[in-house]
Amino acid sequence: MVTFEGEDLLLCVTCGTQYDVPADKPLDNCRICDDPRQYVPPTGQAWTSLRKERGKHENQWKQDEEDSRMWYIYTDPKLGIGERACLIQTEHGNVLWDCFAYLGDEAVDFINSKGGLKAIVISHPHFYTTHLDWASTFSCPVYVHSADSTWLNRADPSGHRVLIDTPTFTILPGVTAIQTGGHFAGSMVLHWTTHLFIADSIVNVPSGLYPDHSSRPTGTSTYAFMWSIPNMIPLDPDRILAIWRAVRGFEFSATHGLFIGWEVRGEGTKGRVLESMKIQVRAQGFESHALLEERVEG
Repeated sequence: MVTFEGEDLLLCVTCGTQYDVPADKPLDNCRICDDPRQYVPPTGQAWTSLRKERGKHENQWKQDEEDSRMWYIYTDPKLGIGERACLIQTEHGNVLWDCFAYLGDEAVDFINSKGGLKAIVISHPHFYTTHLDWASTFSCPVYVHSADSTWLNRADPSGHRVLIDTPTFTILPGVTAIQTGGHFAGSMVLHWTTHLFIADSIVNVPSGLYPDHSSRPTGTSTYAFMWSIPNMIPLDPDRILAIWRAVRGFEFSATHGLFIGWEVRGEGTKGRVLESMKIQVRAQGFESHALLEERVEG
């Protein structure tokens, strides 16, 4: 059985954030959930720990349907938000995009059977969860953006955490972390070959998951751009434009969202990101914003 440094630390049941606080001394509130981007459920603030959750959850995984080098790992039943982690097998080593709160023996064994990890990259503070336990378990760096460092809730005495302080950062050859901002100032996406791994700043909407999105008519949204997803607070046009300018120089024909099954693929996917941005900006009443003049290059 794998044991973790944070086994007995306080863990928020709703968001999965781990604190440098013993589990038997719960805080009055979770500062992540009290932020207006998140929420406290009607049942109120609740706490647990990794030790208390052992045996209640199971890690599972699924191979990407079109690219065998990618695996999606998740927890059933969920603990926290319920996001998945994406295991990307590159010729220079494996990278994990995002993580979740409950890391069990089965996921550790599976990832190690695929060659372990060279790096972990976390998109934004809602997915920081138990990232130091992940990094310690796989003896690898975990990358977060320095613009969001005020949202870190555990000290890092082992030195696994690396703060990115540039708009782009090469994790491994061909794997690039991109600061988009939006949801949080330091929110990031990850680019690899023709894939863009996304999270809350660029989020799939139901019509975007239509199997053959290329057949959908112009003017159909594929993505939304949110300051808060659960509280339904959209981003403003200037921050949406900043996201586009961050990703427009990267080519991609597939995006991979924060939950299982949230894939958009095919020629024109990048254009659908921009088209969805324009739909949202116009719907907010901006008919002459600079974003509306943007075009997909090439």
